[in-house]
Amino acid sequence: MIRNLFARLSQNAWLLLTLTTLSWAGNVVAARLAVGEISPMAMICLRWAIVSAAFAIGSRRQLAAELPTLWPYRWRLFWLGSLGITIPNAFIYEAARFTSGVNLAIIQGVQPVLTLIGAWLIFRTQIGLLRGAGAAITIVGVVLIGTQGDLGNLASLTFNSGDLLAFLGAIAATGYALGLRNRPPISSLALFVGVAIGAFLSSLPLLLIETSVGQTIWPGAKGWLVLLYVAIFTSVVGHVTFMRAVVLIGAGRVSLILNLIPVVGAFFSVILLGETFALYHATALALVLIGIWVSERLGGR
Repeated sequence: MIRNLFARLSQNAWLLLTLTTLSWAGNVVAARLAVGEISPMAMICLRWAIVSAAFAIGSRRQLAAELPTLWPYRWRLFWLGSLGITIPNAFIYEAARFTSGVNLAIIQGVQPVLTLIGAWLIFRTQIGLLRGAGAAITIVGVVLIGTQGDLGNLASLTFNSGDLLAFLGAIAATGYALGLRNRPPISSLALFVGVAIGAFLSSLPLLLIETSVGQTIWPGAKGWLVLLYVAIFTSVVGHVTFMRAVVLIGAGRVSLILNLIPVVGAFFSVILLGETFALYHATALALVLIGIWVSERLGGR
């Protein structure tokens, strides 16, 4: 009976995408709750250790069968894990110490546009007028967050350091998306496990540095709850449901739904963390979503 239930659920793309959106939007709240409970590099290292072990054990037969194909790409997977996961997560978890969950959610929402710009800079992918306009609108939304609704702050450069770190995290995560352009010829599962292991290995030296300067906070009871949420839902549930939804309805339709993540993340921050949702937050969020819509829907035509 349980097997049949899971079989039916795995065929419902919209339910899968709902789980993906909730899981990834919850990462914003988790990052804020982790402050003072577990340090950024301890969070990243332990998170990807759990994820790597879970997938390696649960999918050991498929991974063993794909190992001969996967092994020649081990260094590419390592760099994807380090540059695309470890570094962006480090920025985001560090940013959570200085800025709100609402800001984190909205700023992370610009990554699709950053990927579009990066593809133009690196691969000379044509953007077009509408996609360029969408990118510009989205960037204005980010600037509005950074200046806290007062563009006059641009003159004095009084940006919240957490907002800048979150934006750098979005830029770093863009490198992962661009790196997947020439992905190895392996299954999505093998790709994710390889990248997860790369993220874990690359986080070890950063954890040692964090420990050497006395900044490491090992999790207590609350820290473990946050860590387990991030490992189970943000990493495992989020990625598994995402990959399955792409198979069912295609990457294009999935990407449009996932643009709701900054909206849900901001909502979670207000409801669960009691944060203030100011007028400039609403304006910035609207600009980000409009920019993505113009870029993806109108520009895509």
